[in-house]
Amino acid sequence: MPKTKTIKAANQPDSRPTLMNRYLLPISAAVLLLVLGGLWFYLNRPVPVPMVLTPPPAAIASVSTKSAPAQMVDEQQCQGCHDAQVKDWQGSHHQLAMQVAEPQTVLADFNNAAFKGEGENSRFYRQGNEFWVNTPGADGKPADFKVAYTFGIAPLQQYLIEVGDGKLQALGVAWDTEKQRWFHLYPGQGVNFKNPLHWSKPSQNANFMCVECHTTGYKRNFDATANTFNSQWNSLGVGCQACHGPASNHLRVVTDNNPLPHSGFDVDLKSKDATVEIETCARCHARRAPLGDGFTVGKRLMDDYLPSVLTRELYALDGKIKDEVFEHGSFLQSKMFDKGVRCSNCHNPHSTELKTPGNGLCLQCHNTAGKSAIPGIDGKGLQAKNYDSIDHHRHAEGQPGSQCVDCHMPGKFYMGNDFRHDHSFSIPNPLRAKVLGTPDACLTCHQGKAADRITEQFKLWSAHDAPQAARYDDCLWLIRGGRPGAAQALYEQLRRNNLPAVQRATLLAELANYPSESALKLASKDLDHPAPQVRESAVRAVSAFLPPAERIELLGPLLSDEVRAVRIIAARNLQGAARAGLGAYQHGWDKAIGEYESVQLSLAERAESNLNLAMLYQASGRNAEVEPKLRAALLRDPDFYPALVTLAQWLEASGRSSEASTLLSGAIKAQPQAALLQHSQGLALIRAGQPEQAMKALQQAVKLEPDNSQYRYVLAVALHQNGQLDQACAQMEELLKRQPAFRDARLALIQFYLDSGQEPKAQVVLQAWKQINPEDMALK
Repeated sequence: MPKTKTIKAANQPDSRPTLMNRYLLPISAAVLLLVLGGLWFYLNRPVPVPMVLTPPPAAIASVSTKSAPAQMVDEQQCQGCHDAQVKDWQGSHHQLAMQVAEPQTVLADFNNAAFKGEGENSRFYRQGNEFWVNTPGADGKPADFKVAYTFGIAPLQQYLIEVGDGKLQALGVAWDTEKQRWFHLYPGQGVNFKNPLHWSKPSQNANFMCVECHTTGYKRNFDATANTFNSQWNSLGVGCQACHGPASNHLRVVTDNNPLPHSGFDVDLKSKDATVEIETCARCHARRAPLGDGFTVGKRLMDDYLPSVLTRELYALDGKIKDEVFEHGSFLQSKMFDKGVRCSNCHNPHSTELKTPGNGLCLQCHNTAGKSAIPGIDGKGLQAKNYDSIDHHRHAEGQPGSQCVDCHMPGKFYMGNDFRHDHSFSIPNPLRAKVLGTPDACLTCHQGKAADRITEQFKLWSAHDAPQAARYDDCLWLIRGGRPGAAQALYEQLRRNNLPAVQRATLLAELANYPSESALKLASKDLDHPAPQVRESAVRAVSAFLPPAERIELLGPLLSDEVRAVRIIAARNLQGAARAGLGAYQHGWDKAIGEYESVQLSLAERAESNLNLAMLYQASGRNAEVEPKLRAALLRDPDFYPALVTLAQWLEASGRSSEASTLLSGAIKAQPQAALLQHSQGLALIRAGQPEQAMKALQQAVKLEPDNSQYRYVLAVALHQNGQLDQACAQMEELLKRQPAFRDARLALIQFYLDSGQEPKAQVVLQAWKQINPEDMALK
């Protein structure tokens, strides 16, 4: 392979006298360094496990310092004064979320029932009052396992197995309480003991993944030295203190007549600011990553968790639910959230049932009077209209389509048979859905020729509607599709002052593919946004444009942000500048990066967190601590390939090439279908000066995961560096077909065309990019 020339950072000019430096910047330095020898975790690091809203509500203020810290109490004490709430709660999904496995709690057939799976078979039986399953364990050999707890009651019930060392694992075969049958939660995937979805694997560890939201007062209590759990809870099920917080001070108020704020609770769920209640529910009803062992009542959601934005993997372009995301992310996009609607306006929080049956729930606000019957909701914009009529819903009364939820809350089945409603309260539009490829309530019911007829009918119904401003979903279609006008659409959306915070945070994550002075200004402005999720996302966006030293003045103030998730991301993105000193921000950075380390240490049962610690220690010069954390990651999960690959590259960089080669080769032999291992083997062979063998491994990685843009990009760059220009162009062309918004691939392809004497093709790609992002800094 030809010797590599020095590559400058992406925002520095290149002095080579070619057409390239008139229009473009060099190919991404990061990927070339990846190909030629940089540490994998520096360049292709995973998103850390741990690491919209309004300014912190006054109601979340802590209890007076004169009161002792509240403690958990026996929840039986709640029943004497709160009889009505307790009656609602008893028998609810919250109360029965997790129970000891006993004859009165187990709903499934354990009468020597057999279940034949696609990858493994199981048998369910009883021994007296104990419930057992004979099924393949972590080694693939059938063994007998005792059921310790039930999980849920309807429409399915899962079972937790104790496997030693305090570990609880969620069985992958569950009981359908409606059809009265056993079924597998991952049908069609042939799950066996080698699969990461197998019940014995870390992804099914209930201590980390599940139990927190099915108990009250839960702590994982993982011992990293012993590699064991001593998980504890105040009570099984979601009880009073799961939402209201520890009740000891509340008991003091009612027994000693000792006045305290919020009746002695650390949080006021009746606060006028709906954020208090919504963030309380979101701790369990959101797709989020933890920032520690449990939560602290009274703090902001993002002090304890990092909620997901609307990624393409989790949500459709229009924000409707796609993967299992629960309710919070979709609700934050809704007009209901914007107007102050809270969860308890529709749901009885104690029984978990709807407060009013059928359309009556929505008619509280959407009615012929055009006024909300619920105090505290902003009713501006409500229309006086009969929504519960054929004129509105255009379906026969009592038939599917006549209920508000049918059209405005379509849903999906998760976990096999559990139907969940989307909570963004969208308006159906089959015309837009066909263009965007998004789910639509009309097209879900009316398919084939009927879908064409309903689409034509919808055109007639909407013919006189007033034209709308550019919509979020229409713009996101341009942005993620790398279509002409994408950058301008992105910038215009971010200039809106009425964009839901979760959508703003999502769009900030798209800015990296559309760099310009406008993009940097927009991201920088949102560093001061009142919603912490937007500030967190803005830090990432700014960091994509600026080298570490140039981030200091922008990100430094956020090191003392009031919300932990924001402080942490600011510290991580200033780490590259910290060694040279951060001046007035140094103390703030030391504290914030310490918080980040503490977060990772509190999640030491996860391989991902141990890898994150290894990355932190390597970047901080604490080299002696790197290898132990990488090996700890593999102890937690031997199949966590990012840690294995990182360890191999660490060993290689430490002069222990033989160990590195043995480690990587052994892993590939055991798992030849693991694309990351093949990809990493290719990089190692390049560094070893064996380009021919390297290409085979890099090509195998692409073959195994053809949609992985990073693998294909690296292969194309390697081919280019090896003088195989035609093949390099072909790979980059294919990549752009699959990922048209991949900016680096587009710029690289122009360079490849120029290097192979195909300047007309380079001009075509260049002109296309000008249509997509005419402000791109590479075009200046």
